[in-house]
Amino acid sequence: MNWLQSIKWIGLLKCFIVGGLICVIGQILIDKTKLTPARILVIFVTTGAILGGLGIYQYLVDFAGAGATVPLTGFGYNLAKGAIKGVKESGIVGAFTGGVTASAGGIAAAIFFGYLASLISKPKMKKE
Repeated sequence: MNWLQSIKWIGLLKCFIVGGLICVIGQILIDKTKLTPARILVIFVTTGAILGGLGIYQYLVDFAGAGATVPLTGFGYNLAKGAIKGVKESGIVGAFTGGVTASAGGIAAAIFFGYLASLISKPKMKKE
């Protein structure tokens, strides 16, 4: 069996559609509202954390995999999931440390690649 036949195409399609829809929602919020990108980021992370804490976001993760875990809502979901696990393992202290522990890899990657992008690109001030 070659590698092309071993790819689960339906899973990739689900991932692409769900991740794309989350991005479309973000783009609509940018284009049609006066919300700043920073506020949209907070809305997405908070929504993911709330839905993750309620156990609702898990259904989306089971359906779409990385299409649900990679966007910002997935980061919020991961924080909530880690906090819940931390409480079960360490009590109330785990509520504060569990989310960061669960998200440490993503946070480290964001810092590393953000730094790398700052070295490669030439930033420009936004004109008002």
